[in-house]
Amino acid sequence: MSKNKDVLKFFQAYVTEMIDIGGINLPRAISVKSGSKLGRFYKERGSVLDMEVVLKQFYTGLRGKPTIIKLNDNNFDVIVKFSKKFCPIGGIYNPSRGSVFQENICIPYMRGFLSELFPQLTTEADFLNCIPLNNQGICHYILKVRDIKK
Repeated sequence: MSKNKDVLKFFQAYVTEMIDIGGINLPRAISVKSGSKLGRFYKERGSVLDMEVVLKQFYTGLRGKPTIIKLNDNNFDVIVKFSKKFCPIGGIYNPSRGSVFQENICIPYMRGFLSELFPQLTTEADFLNCIPLNNQGICHYILKVRDIKK
């Protein structure tokens, strides 16, 4: 096993332990904050603030091959292919942990990231395929974006 996978396995075990000890809000709050930090980094570097471009950069950084399709002004079809049946965040096929990682790490991290870059928007994700849940090498979801009402 590669060194990177060892680090990721440690991370996944650590998150599971955080949930056991501190409940689901602890890793969720850390994920949102971490995603926000990454978003600030993007802003500081002067990255292009286009939803499709940002999402492609984000998933390429996780060593995925993203396809982002704008369905309409409020919805994006996000498909990320990974070379193996391994999610950098949620790990390998494990249905008992898949939804826990999705709800407490994946979604909050992405929401924190996008909220920092696009503070006028709120986001939701409807997952259609998830590697830890479905044992395929594809993460697939519909990203819904809405303007925040003032």
